[in-house]
Amino acid sequence: MNQKFDDFLETSVLIDETQYQEGFRIGYAAGLVSGKEEGRKLGLNMGFQVGEELGFYRSCLDDVWIAAAHINHNAFSDRMKKNLEQMAALLSSYPMEDPENEQIQEIMEKIRLKFRINTASLGVKLEHASRSKSLKQSFEDL
Repeated sequence: MNQKFDDFLETSVLIDETQYQEGFRIGYAAGLVSGKEEGRKLGLNMGFQVGEELGFYRSCLDDVWIAAAHINHNAFSDRMKKNLEQMAALLSSYPMEDPENEQIQEIMEKIRLKFRINTASLGVKLEHASRSKSLKQSFEDL
């Protein structure tokens, strides 16, 4: 009788393990599909935000500051003109086609810093909408 009981327990454990493995396999496959979709959406959203921020900096540079310098050659000091040229070089160096570039965050931080330097030098209060939101969120998180 003891042998029959052991066989019954072994069968129960095997069934449980088989169901566990099958559930894991199905869940893993479903997770891969949903993870790719979630990753695609997140990547698209983040890419849009980065593009929007870069576009904001580029438009401030090209449409406002450089346009003002062309209209009035004495509008900015030589130092400010150099800062604008450096910002233009940083914006051009941003690796739009290589999102896996390891220096991408460093370049973006340099662009943001140069933008803050330029706005402070001009005595202008400008910031991209997403930057002000993230700063507010950082303070709220504290």
